[in-house]
Amino acid sequence: MNKLVQIEKEMLQQLKKEYPDFKQGDIVKVYYKIKDKDKERIHPLEGIVIKYQGAMHRKSFTLRRMSFGESYEVTFPYHSPNIDKIEVVKPSKRKARRKRIYYLRERIGKKAFLT
Repeated sequence: MNKLVQIEKEMLQQLKKEYPDFKQGDIVKVYYKIKDKDKERIHPLEGIVIKYQGAMHRKSFTLRRMSFGESYEVTFPYHSPNIDKIEVVKPSKRKARRKRIYYLRERIGKKAFLT
C-alpha cells in the first residue's frame, strides 16, 4: 500500500495547479475549455459548490448553476487539464454543516444559497 501512496504523491506533484481554496457553499466561477471542431474557447460557469470530494489526484467538485429558471449540476475533476482557472466570487458567510449540501436542490431563488 505504501508504494501506491508514493506513486499517487508523485503523480500529484506533476498535476499541481494553483487554485484558490474553496469549500461547500461558496459561489465559484470556473473557466472551462471547450473544443469546437478546430477552435478552442473558454466558457465560464458560475454556481454554488454543493459537493467537494476525493483526495490527492482523485479530487472533484460539483457545481450547481441556475440558468433561465432551470438548474443543472456539473461535476469537474479538480486536476482536469480543461479547467483554465477557478475564482471564488463569493465565499459563504455561514459554514455548511454537511459535507454535501444537496438540500439546496429543493430551494428556489435567494434561499438556494448559504449567504
